[in-house]
Amino acid sequence: MKLWDKLSLRTRLTLLHSGLLALIVCILGVTFFIDTRNLLIENTASHLRARAKPIIEHWLYGQKNHLPTSDDLKQIAKSLARDLTSRNTVALILDKHGRTIANGKMLPEEPSPPSPNPVYYSQALAGKNEVNYIISQSNHHTLVILIPLRQTPTSQKIIGVVQLSSPLTSVEQTLFYHGLYLATGALITLFMGFGLGFLLTSSALRGLKRVINICQEISKGNLNLRVNLPKRQDEIGQLAHAFDKMVECIESTFEAQRRFVANAAHELRTPLTVLRGSLDVLLRGSQDDPAAVTRLSQGMYQEVTRLARLCDQLLDLAKLETSTKIQKRPLNLNDFFKNFITQAQLLTQGRRIVLREGPFVTLVVDPDMLKQILFNLLYNAIQHTDETGTITLGWKLIPNQVEIWIADNGEGISPQDLPHIFEPFYRGKNATSKRKKGTGLGLALVKSMIEAHNGHIEVKSQLGQGTVFTFRLPLH
Repeated sequence: MKLWDKLSLRTRLTLLHSGLLALIVCILGVTFFIDTRNLLIENTASHLRARAKPIIEHWLYGQKNHLPTSDDLKQIAKSLARDLTSRNTVALILDKHGRTIANGKMLPEEPSPPSPNPVYYSQALAGKNEVNYIISQSNHHTLVILIPLRQTPTSQKIIGVVQLSSPLTSVEQTLFYHGLYLATGALITLFMGFGLGFLLTSSALRGLKRVINICQEISKGNLNLRVNLPKRQDEIGQLAHAFDKMVECIESTFEAQRRFVANAAHELRTPLTVLRGSLDVLLRGSQDDPAAVTRLSQGMYQEVTRLARLCDQLLDLAKLETSTKIQKRPLNLNDFFKNFITQAQLLTQGRRIVLREGPFVTLVVDPDMLKQILFNLLYNAIQHTDETGTITLGWKLIPNQVEIWIADNGEGISPQDLPHIFEPFYRGKNATSKRKKGTGLGLALVKSMIEAHNGHIEVKSQLGQGTVFTFRLPLH
């Protein structure tokens, strides 16, 4: 088993294919050989019986109106045995007690008859017509057939038995060449099958070899490599396609991680720089100026508050990505939105907020997390909508899910920014945006919270016309 495990997949598949082919060829060859042997022996037996029939009828039933008896058989036995004997066949005549009463062999070149076997001639004396068996005699196989002799062709009374024996030399010679041809054909088939199986297996696994080579290169850090087997639609082609998708996801994850680290460092560096500058000013003697101390202290407090908020959001994001412990419970969505609208109107700063109520539905969800999702999306809409704008909320039922949306008629999102708005610390470059300076983690948190509920969020936007955030949550 250890040796088998050390073999390559190509070698193992080739050996399995060749072994299965050899098994099938052997079974078919042996079956064909046995069937041919039985057919040749049956034909030989049928030929001997057919040749003996008219001779037996001539000697036994040649006299009309006379039923042959045992005594009649003794009188004609020698002549009958002689007529039934030929160069390749010898006949014995047995009486109804199984004793030999005549032997047809007279010439030296004629075969010697085998001794009668009581096991078989008793069957013939009992009236069985088809009694055939094979014995080994002088290093050759001999076919022996027994023919019961009846008073009439249809009589049940047996007066004796004819034993015909014929060497199977010609049959064995035919079978020898037949077996030789079968063995030669089987060997040729096995060699061709082994060669073709090796070539086909090598061709089929060539794509897998490419996957291995690409894996080795990727392990060195070359994440931009792909297998690219577009013409393969088999399992290896599907494996290569899935592998390429996996590497693409890994590459995008690493890229997002690099951007996240760079953006996080940038976000942390700004308030730290402000804090260090303020402390430098204080250390140089500004503490004697009460107004300067107050101004610097307020600025430092704002930056510390911003750092604390940033750390809290980073912790929330990390918890959502590493844990699925959310407090779900049944929630009446109609009552929930009525309470939410009441609280949301306090934040809209004069903007019009409209609720498009959907059907009555009970949703299994974490209420606090759903409220945070909606407040983050509402805050985003407020930042991108002027004071005369309108923000619309609503929901509707779809199969096994509920769809919730928040739409505004504000400035919209540029097509360049749209694919990246859910990335941590990403801020759009829209020059007309009135959005206040934030951490850039709000939408990333929204996406993580929705995915923690096995949901999905998407966004549609056009510059100057507004934005629609739509997310779907499972009912259960």
